[in-house]
Amino acid sequence: MRLIEHHTFDMERALYGEEQLYLKNCTFDGPMDGESALKECHDVKIQSCFFNLRYPFWHNHNLKIRDTELTSFCRAALWYSDHMEIVGCKLHGIKALRECHDVVLANCDILSAEFGWSVQNLEMHHCTVASEYFMLRAESLHFSEVQLKGKYAFQYTQNVIIENSILDTKDAFWHSQNVTIKNSVLKGEYLAWYSEGLTLINCKIIGTQPFCYCKKLTLDHCEMYNTDLCFEKSEVNATIITPVVSIKNPLSGTIYVPSIGEVILNDTYAKGNIVVSCGQNAEISA
Repeated sequence: MRLIEHHTFDMERALYGEEQLYLKNCTFDGPMDGESALKECHDVKIQSCFFNLRYPFWHNHNLKIRDTELTSFCRAALWYSDHMEIVGCKLHGIKALRECHDVVLANCDILSAEFGWSVQNLEMHHCTVASEYFMLRAESLHFSEVQLKGKYAFQYTQNVIIENSILDTKDAFWHSQNVTIKNSVLKGEYLAWYSEGLTLINCKIIGTQPFCYCKKLTLDHCEMYNTDLCFEKSEVNATIITPVVSIKNPLSGTIYVPSIGEVILNDTYAKGNIVVSCGQNAEISA
């Protein structure tokens, strides 16, 4: 690979179409304010660089980025690219990742609204994220040890696995399909409405009105806190190990719970069963 070290680039398309390139301790910034520095590149390695210009990595293939900062001015940084490894980086520009596939992110700090739209085959491990509309319409995702804060995450996603993570996000997983979440904390309002095939195992759920209008919803050994008006119009099978504030009109299935503050059954189409397994020792059904 051709090595370029300790160099500053600020012109538009400064390294357009380059292949077999190794950039180390370089800076992409300056008075020319050039865009698209590494557009249409192949087999590029970035080490300990600084990016402060727009659209640097569009239509890239086989890209490795390590220990590099992409500032808030580095918007729309990685689009239409594939086979990327991004490790130990700061991704702080809006819309940092979009329409990409076969991506691995590890030990990254992500501060980027609208991150990850329409991405496919993405792994994310040991990352912190602040984002709104995170991963919209993304597919085939595997997350582990991720801390996320922001609204409207994972909407319209498909084929997702999340493990050992903390997600603080309202309106998350709306219209999602085939999502499995294990050993994680989910905090926020109106969780997973209109989802299909959502499975939560050993999870902690916090916040009002979760899991309404769901299809094929499963909760296995989960905790629920400050959760009221749960499961309205949902097909649900759940084993919950903490008291629930209120459950409203589950459409079908069976919910096992140790105790309930209130049960609301005023819809003739709601046929779900609620089994109070401790204390009240009773089965409630519509």
